[in-house]
Amino acid sequence: MELYIERGFEQTTVTEIASRAGLTQRTFFRHFADKREVLFAGADQLKELIVRTLDSALDSAAPLDAVAEALQVAGAAMQEGGDRPRLRQVVITANPELQERELIKLASLAAAIAGALRQRGVPDPAASLTAEAGIAVFKIAFERWISLDGQQDLPETIREALEELKAVTAGK
Repeated sequence: MELYIERGFEQTTVTEIASRAGLTQRTFFRHFADKREVLFAGADQLKELIVRTLDSALDSAAPLDAVAEALQVAGAAMQEGGDRPRLRQVVITANPELQERELIKLASLAAAIAGALRQRGVPDPAASLTAEAGIAVFKIAFERWISLDGQQDLPETIREALEELKAVTAGK
């Protein structure tokens, strides 16, 4: 992250990343397919955490509330990363190719959430709508959290964004 911030994503090489990390290029490529993957490592684990949390939600939980709970658990895990989520976002925001990759990641996450909702018995289009709404809540909350330099708890920021969505849809 430091190299990406210092030099920019495009100018940073795998050789520099490996050297800064005290690794050989060969070791780097055992863990990452390319330098983009440094930014997206952990995405599968985050998706698994969200789906697992959603699967374990109470049967009586409304679909959107179950999704919000899963996203709050994910938010807590991300918050444990210290400055990494913020630095990562700075790098992504500065690069259109990375922005596209981030959108693909979010779409994949929405599909996984919709699939988990279907497993809970939520029919389509409600499962897809709820998943997309959940991703929108998460995205807005994450952006707000980043802009506040982590001064606020990310799961709480997600909860607040969900309440704002509920208020808007209730006409309040």
